[in-house]
Amino acid sequence: MTSRERVLTAFEHKKPDRVPAWCGASPDFWEKARQELGLDDEELRLRFGDDFRWVFHKYVGSLSRTAPTCLTETVFGIKRDGVGYGQPLSHPLAEASLKEIHDYPWPDPTEVDASSMRADAEKYRGEYAIFGGQWSPFFHDVIDMFGMENLYFKMYDEPELVDAAIQHIVDFYAESTTRIFDATGDVIDILFMGNDFGSQTGPMLGVELFDRFILPHLRRLSDIGHSYGLKTMLHCCGGIAPLIPSLIESGLDGLHAIQTTCQGMDLAKLKADFGDKILFNGGIDSHHVLIEGTPELVREETQHVLEIMMPGGGYVAGATHDYILGETPVENVVAMFDAIREYGSYS
Repeated sequence: MTSRERVLTAFEHKKPDRVPAWCGASPDFWEKARQELGLDDEELRLRFGDDFRWVFHKYVGSLSRTAPTCLTETVFGIKRDGVGYGQPLSHPLAEASLKEIHDYPWPDPTEVDASSMRADAEKYRGEYAIFGGQWSPFFHDVIDMFGMENLYFKMYDEPELVDAAIQHIVDFYAESTTRIFDATGDVIDILFMGNDFGSQTGPMLGVELFDRFILPHLRRLSDIGHSYGLKTMLHCCGGIAPLIPSLIESGLDGLHAIQTTCQGMDLAKLKADFGDKILFNGGIDSHHVLIEGTPELVREETQHVLEIMMPGGGYVAGATHDYILGETPVENVVAMFDAIREYGSYS
């Protein structure tokens, strides 16, 4: 099978020749692995056996702005600073009225440029499973706009304000994703989105609030992917087991990255309860095993996870973090991918 065939077979909850492999890596880890293994980018993907490739859009016009006084600036004008992606330096809608929310300078989806994506995708077309589209982290964006605690109060006290802000945010992601797929939908396989709805101890929203404020927008974005014949997958960290029925209801085809160290995220139970309804991607502990363990422990844990998750298909093997972090030993990641190939055969 090609990588593309392997992945799409797994999405259909059928057994491919072997379990597909996924490698999401931070720039720090990627550069370290390149240096230690003496490989270029594509050679490194081949060494790991990554069955996926990602093609990216660009921002032009006002959305291509830089933020010289801070670490990053989102397309919604939120400046962030600090460790990693940083934290928002302000919450511009914290005290906004409904009119002020509507009058906020929301980004223009026509400033999303997909012109280079087709050529990028053609390099992998037919061989690898290709991601594209907006990451669409609308839950994080609305937290930035209001502040987290304030947002939760407003969900009860002024829900119309939350509805208006999320609607504007998702309008941007939906319209720009549609523009991307109008240009490239025939050469892309999967719409991959990201929103973290969980913490180490459970969901950050109860099911009732999640279904009220979040589910309709996930369904809208998932429907866009499906309208172009694509699979849809969500990255979501944390202990989100109570939300998985709602994620399935939203139409998502896959869920990444299955943080097994969080409350409620027992792999055997997740597989038994939902394994025939949604593809699981991840599940190999990137914290205590990949970062702190030895290659031998990594091999043992990878084999254990495969034994639980691979029966019947519907599984992609990879780490429990969307980015393998820079402090992760390269030899442990090599051991994980070698074990996926060794123990992940269905034949």
